[in-house]
Amino acid sequence: MTTTEVSKQTTENGVGSSPRRPDGTVKVRGEFAYSSDLWHEDMLWGATLRSPHPYARITGIDITEALAVQGVYAVLTHEDVPGVNKYGLEHADQPVLAVDVVRYQGEPVALVAADHPETARRAMKRIKVSYEVLEPVTDSEKAAAGEGAELHPGGNVVRYAKIRHGDQSVKADVVVSGVYEVGMQDQAFLGPESGMAIPDTEGGVDLYVATQWLHVDQQQIVAALGLPKDKVRLTLGGVGGAFGGREDLSIQVHACLLALHTGKPVKMVYNREESFYGHVHRHPAKMYYEHGADKDGRLVYVKAKLYLDGGAYASSTGAVVANAATLGVGPYNVDSASVDCWGVYTNNPPCGAMRGFGAVQAGFAYESQMDKLAEACGIDPVDIRIRNAMAEGSVMPTGQIVDSAAPVAELLERLRAKPLPVAHEELDLRRMPGGVSNTTHGEGVVRGVGYAVGIKNICFSEGFDDYSTARVRLQLVGGEPAATVHTAACEVGQGLVTIMQQIVRTELGIEQVTILPMDTNIGNGGSTSASRQSYVTGGAVQAACVAVRSGLHKHLAGKLAADGKLNVVANKVVSADGSVLADLADVLGDEVFDETVEWRHRPTAPIDPETGQGNAHVQYGFAAHRAVVDVDTELGLIKVVALDCAQDVGKALNPQAVLGQIQGGSAQGLGLAVMEEIQTDGGKIRNPSFTDYLIPTVLDMPPMDIDVLERPDPNAPYGLRGVGEPPTISSTPAIVAAIRAATGLALPRVPVRPEHLTGT
Repeated sequence: MTTTEVSKQTTENGVGSSPRRPDGTVKVRGEFAYSSDLWHEDMLWGATLRSPHPYARITGIDITEALAVQGVYAVLTHEDVPGVNKYGLEHADQPVLAVDVVRYQGEPVALVAADHPETARRAMKRIKVSYEVLEPVTDSEKAAAGEGAELHPGGNVVRYAKIRHGDQSVKADVVVSGVYEVGMQDQAFLGPESGMAIPDTEGGVDLYVATQWLHVDQQQIVAALGLPKDKVRLTLGGVGGAFGGREDLSIQVHACLLALHTGKPVKMVYNREESFYGHVHRHPAKMYYEHGADKDGRLVYVKAKLYLDGGAYASSTGAVVANAATLGVGPYNVDSASVDCWGVYTNNPPCGAMRGFGAVQAGFAYESQMDKLAEACGIDPVDIRIRNAMAEGSVMPTGQIVDSAAPVAELLERLRAKPLPVAHEELDLRRMPGGVSNTTHGEGVVRGVGYAVGIKNICFSEGFDDYSTARVRLQLVGGEPAATVHTAACEVGQGLVTIMQQIVRTELGIEQVTILPMDTNIGNGGSTSASRQSYVTGGAVQAACVAVRSGLHKHLAGKLAADGKLNVVANKVVSADGSVLADLADVLGDEVFDETVEWRHRPTAPIDPETGQGNAHVQYGFAAHRAVVDVDTELGLIKVVALDCAQDVGKALNPQAVLGQIQGGSAQGLGLAVMEEIQTDGGKIRNPSFTDYLIPTVLDMPPMDIDVLERPDPNAPYGLRGVGEPPTISSTPAIVAAIRAATGLALPRVPVRPEHLTGT
């Protein structure tokens, strides 16, 4: 085997290649074990009784009839919570089980464990709860102003963030303003909340659960159970999608309570309706913007006020507010900025993390404003963006310098240079608004083109101790060199298991890499969110490999009596000149190299509460979209014909996975643009099902021509830049811009509904 052949073999499966996912085949065959597939002999089934009211006082709970149902093993209320009856990601403000008041429709009130799921549900219906219904708070802007009931001690403002940048008294030649709204979007993961708690014989419990953050789950569970950390052990179950909706607790404490109370394994699985009540959603937003520019379209100032509805409990509202505020001007240079952002409590469903995390809401508003400014200045929408585009060295409204690539102008130029789809030469109902439903034969159909670009922070921000832990072990297994990787970083479908294998192959030069189950037997891996896992856990795995490699190379030098630099490529030990010296298996022997590393990115800092200044973020990601739409102006139907994208990813560790992330993020942006919304009335969800909450299907997604730029960030492992969230930010405003171009309508709200287009 020549050196060239050895290098080629490694490249095919290392960083920069697209090897087959280790979990891919079983998922395609339907053989993958999701957490809802868990089974244990003699297990019980858990069920949750939830409040039917958005806001009410509990005046009594009677569980007598429920306990009398044959097959019921336990009925629990707040009195059965042995530890602290409060939990939460940022603030412990949410009860495990409601005590004297419920603050949203669907709030957990009681739990049942029974020998059959139907028995549990039947018993649940026999629990009698007396309520005194109260007037709910449902308007976020009024909540921020202090109107309505005080839902939590200290008022209804979870967080207020303020950005003041530059001279606040400047004037502009051209001024445009607008009020924009974003509806409540659901993560719509296909695998509902599920898991199993198994009690041990010493008062502890093992929990197997679909989640995004094992260690933070563990911290909240041990507090509620009143147990030491070593008594509560978590292992990641198979996860059927997440997108932020699994960061908060759902079944975790409930299943553990029931298991410890009954002494039996307890399984809990939500149905789809309960899932809508059982997890947080994207914050709805109302946003006031004013942009000022000179006659040439260069921004002079931006002023914004944003109101984010956090619902009944805080969840991650504080961090979402920070993102919306610090990124609220978009990827544009502006010398003067004034941004105020409120995240508030209401009696609407709780809201928290969802892909794009604050930047999505702001992105729809500022990109709508840029189109409005382009029209007012008589400038092409792409040109006005390029004229104001950030670049490396630009200064954010927070005062932070963008110190790595920011190819905003290039992204837009690449999109504009792409050929547009041709007009329909012959009638094809599948390509028309309404599709094969035969709703139109082309009459009243007009086409529009729209552009948008967005900015997203990568990793956790504002001084959060953001790190991941990785253990890498190298030894002979079955006569072949093999590595195992152990982290607590959750694989939720994004492909982290593949990336970790690629990194080990690149760093250690071996082919056989096994990813161990993710659990709390190793240090924290942080949340699978904020586009951070490839960066932070990838960095930890790389660092652990470097430590393993250091010990390995010392061993090899002694074994081979080699003075020069050695390397391992495709299981071969090679010299500095590329000559193959030995098979690694022959010289590794019984040696075991085992290293655990806790890896952190460069530090961040909180923003100043008065000015919003500070180095709040680790890294910025940029994506741009061009959308082409056909609109039936008579029926109010929309067909997205094309949705092209250009995105800088720093380094594509796995090019195929990168394309998948961009396509998936764009699909969720399309959903927000034209169909996805949890509709509420007086705090009550009107459409908690996939019959009435619509998400894009394969028939709704258009072809995508994607340009992947690789402009490395010198501060990041391999120069990578987080990929998953940026395409969700720019896809929505690009589609709405195209609809505006086709119809001439203002369309200040998403999703765009048929009545917005027809006026009916």
